[in-house]
Amino acid sequence: MRHLFERVEALEQVARTLPQDDKRRATILAVTRDTLAEEGTVRPVIAAKILGISEKTVRAWAAAGLLATRQKSPRLLLDVPSVHTVSHVLREIRAEGLDRDLLEHVWHRLEDQAILDRADLQESIDQMRRGEVVVLRSVPPPNTESNE
Repeated sequence: MRHLFERVEALEQVARTLPQDDKRRATILAVTRDTLAEEGTVRPVIAAKILGISEKTVRAWAAAGLLATRQKSPRLLLDVPSVHTVSHVLREIRAEGLDRDLLEHVWHRLEDQAILDRADLQESIDQMRRGEVVVLRSVPPPNTESNE
């Protein structure tokens, strides 16, 4: 599983060197997503080693919904793409020197990313960058008189 993640991350690294609108980038990222999805499931003990956290923490994160599960009974099996996504977020958080309250940090990062990935927000940002802005209410100029 670790080798699979290393190969996928190498492809993702190549994709990040390409412009956002390059079709090759989209193709590479689609291949990485499909590759991870084909793998199916991962056991909590393996996910714990990959994420650098305890198996107990992996199980707690799965129960909280942070890690997607494919099967809960007779034994817990986690979704491979979910573990991969969380591994990226954990790496970023640890690179920033954060090592406490990881659940909260990861949860917030994933929420933020989900908002940023929304098509309507992306379109709004693109409109703003193109200067297609509609002023709904003008802001009065700052008061230049001094009140003494």
